[in-house]
Amino acid sequence: MAPTETSPLLENGNSYEGSVSFSRRVINAVKGEGEPSWLNSYRYFLFGSWFNILLVFIPLSFVSEHLGWDAALRFSFSFLAIIPLAKLLGEATDQMSVKLGQTLSGLLNASFGNAVEIIVGIAALLKGELLIVQTSLIGSILSNILLVLGCSFLAGGIYHKEGNFQVEGAQASASLMTLSCITLVIPAAFASTLKSGGDILPCTIPAEEGGCPSSGLLILSRATAILLLFVYGAYIFFQLKSHAHYFRLQNDVDDEDTEPRMGTVAAGSALLLVTIVTAFCAEYLVGSIEETATRYNIPKAFIGLILLPIVGNAAEHVTSVWMAMKNKYELTIGICVGSSIQIANFVIPLMVIVGWITGHSLTLHFENFETIVLFVSVLLTNLLIMDGKSNYMEGLMLVTLYVVVAVSFWVQD
Repeated sequence: MAPTETSPLLENGNSYEGSVSFSRRVINAVKGEGEPSWLNSYRYFLFGSWFNILLVFIPLSFVSEHLGWDAALRFSFSFLAIIPLAKLLGEATDQMSVKLGQTLSGLLNASFGNAVEIIVGIAALLKGELLIVQTSLIGSILSNILLVLGCSFLAGGIYHKEGNFQVEGAQASASLMTLSCITLVIPAAFASTLKSGGDILPCTIPAEEGGCPSSGLLILSRATAILLLFVYGAYIFFQLKSHAHYFRLQNDVDDEDTEPRMGTVAAGSALLLVTIVTAFCAEYLVGSIEETATRYNIPKAFIGLILLPIVGNAAEHVTSVWMAMKNKYELTIGICVGSSIQIANFVIPLMVIVGWITGHSLTLHFENFETIVLFVSVLLTNLLIMDGKSNYMEGLMLVTLYVVVAVSFWVQD
C-alpha cells in the first residue's frame, strides 16, 4: 500500500494554526495573559490621576529652553513638569511590581523609588553644581522625615486619635537612619580637623561650594560610600526576606490595588519613556538655577534644600498622607522613612561613586549647618517613631521644625 500523501490543504491548515499559535504567544509575551491591553494601559497611565494635568508644562519646558526665555520661566516650567513625571515614575514602577512577586517588586521599588532625585543629582553633578547635589539630597531627607511624615501624622491624627505601627520595623529604620546621619557627621568632623594648606587635590571647585577637598577626605568619602551601599543591600534583604514580618501591616489591607492596571511590558516602556523625559527636564531645571538665583536673589542653598525636594516628594506626599488617613501607618513609615533611608544609604553614596567615575570631587562633607540640621531632624524623628505610635501633635512638631529649617536657609547668605 502506497504511503498516504499529506494534503496541501492540511499542510496549509497546520501552518495556519501554527502561525496563529505563535502570534498568540507573541501577544501574550508582550501584553501578558490576563493583563490590560496597551491602549488601556496607557489610557490609565496618562489619565488615571489629576496630577497629570501638570504634564502640560513638559512642552512649555522644552519650548522655553530652546527659545531662551527668562530663567525664572525655564526654572518654573521644568520644576512643574517634573512633579507629574515623578508621580508617573512611581506609578509605572508600582504597576511593574504587581506581577513580579515580593522580592523583585521590592528591588524594583528600591531601584526606582527615588529616580527623580538620582536624575536631578546626576544632571547637577555633570554640570559641576556640587552644592546643588548635596543640598538637594539633604533636602530630600529633611522633606521626607519632617514635612511629609509630619503632614501624614497631622492628617492621620485628625481622623484617628492615635495611629499604631510595627515597633520593630520602626526601630530598625530609625537605627539605620541614625547610622546614615553619623556617617555624614564624621566627614564634617574630619574636615574640620585638617590643617590649612594640607594635602589638597588640584580641582576647580569654587570657594562658595567648599573649595577643593583633601585626598584623605576623598578616600574617606568614597570608602564610606561603598560601605553604605553594602549596608543598604543588607537592609533590603532584611526588609524583604529575613525579617519581613517587622514591616507588615497591622491593619487589614484592601485588595483594591492588587489587580494590574497596566501590562508589565507597557509599564516598562512607560518607565523608560518617562525617565528619558525627566532627564531632559532635570537638565533644563539645573541649567536655570544659577541665573534664577542671581537675578532674583534666591539663595542657592534654599533652592537645593527646599524647592528641589518638593519636585521628587510631591507624589509621595499625597500618597503618604492618604495612607495615614486610612490608618495604614506602616505604609506611611515605609514611604517617608524608607525613602529617606534610600537617599542616605543609596542615592548619596551613588552620587559620590558617579562623581569618582566622572572626575568630580564630590564628598560626604556637608556644610556644618546642614549637618547639624540633619542630625537634630533625625534625632526628633527617631524619638517620635520609636514607640510605634503617632498623633497629630507629633505631626505638628515635625512640620514646625521643617518650617524653621526653611526660614533659616532662606535668610542664609
